[in-house]
Amino acid sequence: MSDIGLPVDDRLRLGVQTIHRRTEPAAGAWLPTIDEMRSLVELVDRSGYDSLWVGDHISFHIAIFDPLLQLAQAAVLSRRLVFGTGVYLVPLRHPTPVAKQVSTLDHLTEGRFIFGVGVGGEFHKEFEACGVPVAERGARLAESIAVMRKLWSGQPATHDGRFFKFEGVTMQPPPRQAGGPPIWCGGRSDAALRRIGRMTDGWMSYVITPEMFRQGLEKIALAAADAGRTFDRSFGTAHLLFTCIDDTYEKALDKATASLSQRYGMDFRKAAQRYCALGPPQSVAETIIRFHDAGARHVILDFVGPYEERDRQIERFAAEALPLLSALRKPS
Repeated sequence: MSDIGLPVDDRLRLGVQTIHRRTEPAAGAWLPTIDEMRSLVELVDRSGYDSLWVGDHISFHIAIFDPLLQLAQAAVLSRRLVFGTGVYLVPLRHPTPVAKQVSTLDHLTEGRFIFGVGVGGEFHKEFEACGVPVAERGARLAESIAVMRKLWSGQPATHDGRFFKFEGVTMQPPPRQAGGPPIWCGGRSDAALRRIGRMTDGWMSYVITPEMFRQGLEKIALAAADAGRTFDRSFGTAHLLFTCIDDTYEKALDKATASLSQRYGMDFRKAAQRYCALGPPQSVAETIIRFHDAGARHVILDFVGPYEERDRQIERFAAEALPLLSALRKPS
């Protein structure tokens, strides 16, 4: 157990978030190719990262694909990487077909899949389009997790809840990983942290500081203890970190601001100054170390900036920042 009271991993893992992503900023048609996807997956794999992640929205400020379909294609190209969703907006869907899709993906990745989930809510129109009241998103996520885990048992499952009801349904085959893939949940509100402590296998944070991360883990641990939880596997502690490497902090800040302002449809400069890892590789590594000190054991790097520079960012981090983190990546 960690000093926070959760059974966290004994070493740091590093991932990359993105597969097909439109240039930010960008103009003109966006026509991603199979070769582009192949090149990225192979780059992330041979560069020594541990995982590859994709986000999810039905409707967003920029073009975005379905994450489960992207990961199914990407999984063909790596026998080593762990794949994950960061995060899948479960409340927008019915959990039964999602359970089938996730179980299938767990097999297609040979059990190298982490199901990151979240409630969303920033974009009300995608909830409207899916016929889901925004105010129900937290309750729907909690019930959906219960539904999916019942179906993943491979045994006849019955559920009688607020949103979903069925009796004697058997879903075969069950996932490759016993009990289903780990469910890591996003969120930073007190309600979300309590839900994570009661129900999920890990936490995925973003746009918070290392100190906020530590405080969040303490709240999760308290909720888990209050629920009388015991853990049969380590509790995932992940942080999605917007990252931009450049020779100076100012250059990296300008690129991150332009990219994230386009992505989120708002001026992101102040948020970038507070929440991003920016500048030379040494500075970026120091930010990751602060998150590790706060309890993060899986840092997922979202390399922001012009699309044309993405591969160089991935390569430069691997060459110049990964060596600075080598001690943390070894089992204790």
